[in-house]
Amino acid sequence: MRLATFNLLHGRSLTDGLVESQRLTAAVAALDADVLALQEVDRGQCRSGYLDQTALAAHALAAGEHRFAAAVVGEPGGQVRPLTHDDDGQDEPRYGVGLVSRHPVLSWQVIRLRPAPVRTPIYVPGPRGGLVLLRDEPRVVLAAVLRTPHGPLTVATTHLSFVPGWNARQLRQSVRALRALPAPRILLGDLNLPAGAARLLTGWRTLGRRSTYPAGQPRIQLDHILADRQDLHRLPPVMAVQTPLSVISDHRPLVVDLG
Repeated sequence: MRLATFNLLHGRSLTDGLVESQRLTAAVAALDADVLALQEVDRGQCRSGYLDQTALAAHALAAGEHRFAAAVVGEPGGQVRPLTHDDDGQDEPRYGVGLVSRHPVLSWQVIRLRPAPVRTPIYVPGPRGGLVLLRDEPRVVLAAVLRTPHGPLTVATTHLSFVPGWNARQLRQSVRALRALPAPRILLGDLNLPAGAARLLTGWRTLGRRSTYPAGQPRIQLDHILADRQDLHRLPPVMAVQTPLSVISDHRPLVVDLG
């Protein structure tokens, strides 16, 4: 079983700044993942050609199961609002996370996380960048219980806050919620935390230790695949860990083979 997590940067290439469906499809197909967790995913956004990027990723992997979960309605960097319910904003541009699986899904669950209550100073690169006060956005956890050859397996993805401390709180909240779902449990995503902090905050095992950000010369691991220790013995051992350079995004995907 191959697991992968990838912060898509809504499919944007760092070489020319463009978002092209062919590049996104090629990037996802190259991962050949049985379970793929996606973050910074667009659906119906002008900037990405109004694509359903989760559905496009599922098609690239010939995967029968996929779901998108919006964190906000509107275009990030512009006017956005939190969702009032899971079906809110169906005809509007949305932004969030996605899960794709080649294994059948027995059930889905969405867990919503509140944004940090205050603006936070963040360094933004570029000629108009510098230290700016940014308002945090709501976050979302998307979980699925899969039917696999090894029995039921809970997988989940999220993209946590960039606000130090608040992302730790969100991670603990996510883990508590996931423990209501069947074990074994695996959390994949951009946690905006280094590996040591993610492991200490959860007590879960890190399945792959590799730097993933920035993509060109990775110096820190922000993207993780963590496994709850409960019933971990029911999963195959880790056979390989990769962080291949992709044609899109400012993150590298993290790929773990269980053999």
